[in-house]
Amino acid sequence: MSFALTNPVSLITGKMPNELTRADILTVLETRQIERLTLHYTALDGKLKELKIPVQNRLQTERILATGERVDGSSLFKGLVDTGVSDLYIIPDYRTAFFNPFDDQSLDFICRFLDRDGNRLSFAHDTVLFNAASRFKQVTGDDLYALGELEFYLLWDHDSALYPQVQQRGYHSSAPYAKSGDVLNEMLSCIASITGSVKYGHYEVGTIDKLVSLNPELNGKMAEQVEIEFLPAPIADMGDYLALSKWMIRNIAYKYGMLATFTPKLEEGVAGSGLHVHIARMRNGKNIMLDSTGKLSREARQLVAGLCEYADSITAVGNTVASSYLRLVPDQEAPTRVCWSDLNRSAMVRVPLGWSDTGDLSRKINPSQDVSFTDPEGRQTVELRTGDGSAYVYLLLAGIALACTSGAEDSESEEKAAKLYVRGNIFENREVWEKLTPLPRHCIESAKIFSRKRHLYEANGVFPLSLTDYLIRQLEQENDANLARFLAGLAPEARLTETRRTLHKDIHLH
Repeated sequence: MSFALTNPVSLITGKMPNELTRADILTVLETRQIERLTLHYTALDGKLKELKIPVQNRLQTERILATGERVDGSSLFKGLVDTGVSDLYIIPDYRTAFFNPFDDQSLDFICRFLDRDGNRLSFAHDTVLFNAASRFKQVTGDDLYALGELEFYLLWDHDSALYPQVQQRGYHSSAPYAKSGDVLNEMLSCIASITGSVKYGHYEVGTIDKLVSLNPELNGKMAEQVEIEFLPAPIADMGDYLALSKWMIRNIAYKYGMLATFTPKLEEGVAGSGLHVHIARMRNGKNIMLDSTGKLSREARQLVAGLCEYADSITAVGNTVASSYLRLVPDQEAPTRVCWSDLNRSAMVRVPLGWSDTGDLSRKINPSQDVSFTDPEGRQTVELRTGDGSAYVYLLLAGIALACTSGAEDSESEEKAAKLYVRGNIFENREVWEKLTPLPRHCIESAKIFSRKRHLYEANGVFPLSLTDYLIRQLEQENDANLARFLAGLAPEARLTETRRTLHKDIHLH
């Protein structure tokens, strides 16, 4: 059975993505008379790059599909690859084949970097995630699944006074109060048909009528906060989905004369943009996050303990700019302390509703439905709420995978998790709040913690030393240790101006 958003490549070949061969790709090219291949890959800066190759004859095309192309690693990984030995291979991953939504004559792929010896490039972001996911599988025998909640703002010139939004009341808005519905619909269609892994899209809390900024790209623009949430997928695949989705979101926004930004925060008192990640442990294709009584399983609590152990250092790849730490403040639905809880949005790790022991709920509302539905997989997850739009998505997921592996290996993980469980809003209970370990307050502190814990990431060669050094340098360059004190010492108008300068300097990062 096919649906409107079934991946067209699968419809042509009759195969699932992980079954595709080179012969299948050639069939797709010939069937659709495609003019070019576009090869995509993520560089050191976290952005998706591309190389366009005309399809001219079978030999040339098959050669590219079989042996890839050469690229300049000293430009893509500046500072990590010496210009004297800078050539790298990029090899298309057939599983990722998709028709480019912005170029109807292109078949696109995500590529993997290989070095001169034909090995996966150790410091490529997707390699780090691949190795971290493989390590979890090796240690536990289980698979780690993830889903991302990708939050961002759409900004554009809008002069109409009709149906204004109330600030901080945008959650799940609909037209005519939400103004960018057609844009969101196109984003959902493109991302869903390519990844097959979109759960839903909706408007988030944040709205700004006219943004004030020193940046002309932002000044005077209306802003609506949007979220696209994914379905659980193998954690290495989720890295590809998030990277591709950010590329598509930016392109679709540009098509409509809009700006899409994932920057952590746009304005004081307005919701910031997080990148929350849900995790599920899978065994033989089934979710094992709940035990037979419907409670969180031992395996799930191990994951929670690992996430709590790594949480402060994961900010080095999940909260990478000064504005990240202007988002991680109390009472803004963002965590500030290491803890976990059920259904609690003030906690760093949240256990959301997971449809345990609910059965087919539709039959309570639709009495004529006489056939019951049974979910073959299960849906329980745990959610890490620290990450934001400045994250290196592959490296954030890699850090999460390592944290989950550590929790699974630690014989005391369940006891550690029990000590960090909280009830209620921790921001309203000062005594509880003060006993919990704080998250870093700025990039400099994040760099120090990451440096102190770097051995956790570098063990088994998952994070290469050169990449860890690079990440620490990038954090240190933010030079924000005294930012909060500096801002607090300014007069109100000057403080707001300087705050906005910090918030708006990274609108196109990663």
